[in-house]
Amino acid sequence: MTAMPYQPPFAETISAAARAVMTPMLDPAAQPAVTPEMLLDPVTRDFVRAGAKAMLEPIETARTARYGVEIDDDEMGAVPVRLVRRTGTGSGDRLLINFHGGGFVVDSGSLTESIPIAGLTGVAVATVDYRLAPEHPFPAAVDDALAVYRDALTRYAPSAIGVFGTSAGAILTLQLLARAKAEGLPMPAAAGLFSGAGDLSVVGDCEAYLPSLSDGRPSTDILASYCAETPRGDALLSPIRGDLTGLPPMLLMASTRDQLLSHTLIVDRALRAAGVPVDLRVYEGMMHAFWAWIECPETDTALAAQADFFVRHLPA
Repeated sequence: MTAMPYQPPFAETISAAARAVMTPMLDPAAQPAVTPEMLLDPVTRDFVRAGAKAMLEPIETARTARYGVEIDDDEMGAVPVRLVRRTGTGSGDRLLINFHGGGFVVDSGSLTESIPIAGLTGVAVATVDYRLAPEHPFPAAVDDALAVYRDALTRYAPSAIGVFGTSAGAILTLQLLARAKAEGLPMPAAAGLFSGAGDLSVVGDCEAYLPSLSDGRPSTDILASYCAETPRGDALLSPIRGDLTGLPPMLLMASTRDQLLSHTLIVDRALRAAGVPVDLRVYEGMMHAFWAWIECPETDTALAAQADFFVRHLPA
């Protein structure tokens, strides 16, 4: 097991609610003793996926009530999705497509990410149950994302579609845009890349001293089963190695205790160099993807920023 880096106490610049949730996670014993290699075992993999589901269900229930949404199972492009909408509303004339986090091996937030955005924006969110590694390595998830996006284009104008994701979902969002561009598809109106990465061949600076959820290993190791045999420099796997011109306006989001902060900044630099409009938000003192699993004032602020971004770029 890789030794976890030392982590100083959380600063008093963050809310008491956030500190109460995150402080126990500074204990190395609180880090899950699960390595990427262990997830190659089907029994372990099923156990980890069931554990993630059980952990998120109370958050999903609470957020469903708080944000006043309803959830229905559906398919788009023969890919399973869940449609999240304000209670009593139809699909409307706009659509947001969500790709959940979880290192491409578990679902660690499809509903916790989507419920607040559907409730705050009034726009239906289709959260995609894309195929997972290691059973289905790259490009299976991108193929699923593209199938859903193609289906959306038959129902909505490109100017009425937004795409977003957190962590692995943010990586997948950028990979989808690169693939859609390569295939000559119109771009969506806007995209949200929340605590993601755009180059899976490099280790970001923050990964050297911030803890991850996988034994302190860098993203290059954590995502090995997803990347599989694809060269890490492939521009469809690591999109910032390709041509980013013409991509839609993007909201990038991370935090100062986020191991993917450096990767977020690397993506920001590449997008700006390509002339893509970027809104970058970095939150003080918070851990990776906090908006998907911690209830605190910082989460309310981050979710409001996500919702405002899409409302501005997908006007009714």
